[in-house]
Amino acid sequence: MEKENKRKPKLWHRFSAKKVTMIFSFLVVFILLIIFLHKPSSPTSKSPTQRIVKETHSIIHSKPSSASPASLERVVFNSVTPRGSISDHHKVVLVTGAAGFVGTHVSLALKRRGDSVVGLDNFNRYYDPKLKRSRQDLLLNEGVYVVEGDINDMALLNRLFDTVRFTHVMHLAAQAGVRYAMKNPSSYINSNIAGFVSLLEVCKSLNPKPAIVWASSSSVYGLNTKLPFSEEDRTDQPASLYAATKKADEEIAHSYNHIYGLSLTGLRFFTVYGPWGRPDMAYFEFTKNILKGKKITVFQGPGGVSVGRDFTYIDDVVKGCVASLDTAGKSIGREGKRKGLKAPLRVFNIGNTSPESVEKLVGILERLLKKKAMRDVQEMPKNGDVMFTHANISLATRELGYKPTTDLETGLKKFVEWYVDWIQKD
Repeated sequence: MEKENKRKPKLWHRFSAKKVTMIFSFLVVFILLIIFLHKPSSPTSKSPTQRIVKETHSIIHSKPSSASPASLERVVFNSVTPRGSISDHHKVVLVTGAAGFVGTHVSLALKRRGDSVVGLDNFNRYYDPKLKRSRQDLLLNEGVYVVEGDINDMALLNRLFDTVRFTHVMHLAAQAGVRYAMKNPSSYINSNIAGFVSLLEVCKSLNPKPAIVWASSSSVYGLNTKLPFSEEDRTDQPASLYAATKKADEEIAHSYNHIYGLSLTGLRFFTVYGPWGRPDMAYFEFTKNILKGKKITVFQGPGGVSVGRDFTYIDDVVKGCVASLDTAGKSIGREGKRKGLKAPLRVFNIGNTSPESVEKLVGILERLLKKKAMRDVQEMPKNGDVMFTHANISLATRELGYKPTTDLETGLKKFVEWYVDWIQKD
């Protein structure tokens, strides 16, 4: 009996040691998990990131991506995680068309001032996707992740909005270009009209609903001959299918504002140019061909009348975009409408209000490149382009504080410096 009593404590000691070790290990792991998963910024309030990012049970689709669902979710989360302290005006913005020309610059500007940004782009082949991929790399280096997907993919949009509670949408995804519409008209209907409706359909169902700023175009002025173009001018004579789709978007925006109380601001861009620009634009193509010693096609009107454009430098356009976001006001939804509230519905010209002839643009490029252009002067074909654009920006100046500061020569100098550096790297 005495021997049994002596053995029993030893057996109990061994059992207790194992048990204590297991319990202790479990507690350590549990505490570490709690610390890792719950890091409040203060004892009394949730962190800003916790307020703007919802807990997700689905993964954002990103094709083609070899990343695991968990890592993909993590990069999207990181993309909207603020870098430092957050102001009361902090925004969480979805930028569609983020790998495009304007989309890249707007995304960078928002991220650099401290806003949270996620991009969306389908990387279509309207022009060489290599340039878009380079822009994507530029954004990623700044902490902006671009989800690859189509704006018409409703499942993707829903998952994206389920994952992140966006306060604003900067909708820049669109099929661009006037002349290409004669070759591929369906792409304009699919992207510019159906894509816009897809986005609005998702946004109308959210609570709270984001404010939306979107890209219209100076092309909506069409055959209007009154100069400068003002927001009150008639826009019912589009000269191209591209212009018609943008005009349709303005009417669609009116409908969704009226029925669903969405805050919607359309920006009529005037011939945007600058670094990281679109290769199909005249200034980009002229620069490339002058350097290669190839002919450039310069269009003129009847009787040798020069074509003119209100060339607007990208940095000025970005200022207009950001100011539009900052002043967008809130979407109120149907409930707000029943209370007699009104959601903002706005349209602004975003131009330089100093139109220049295409001939002057070529002359500036010749001086900057130190090379003479070989001109092939032709009469402008009837393919949807107009002879002259000129923006009246008084409304944007008054409402947004918009004041462009970059003249054509200064802007082209910056573009040429970027282009020469880019082709050398490429």
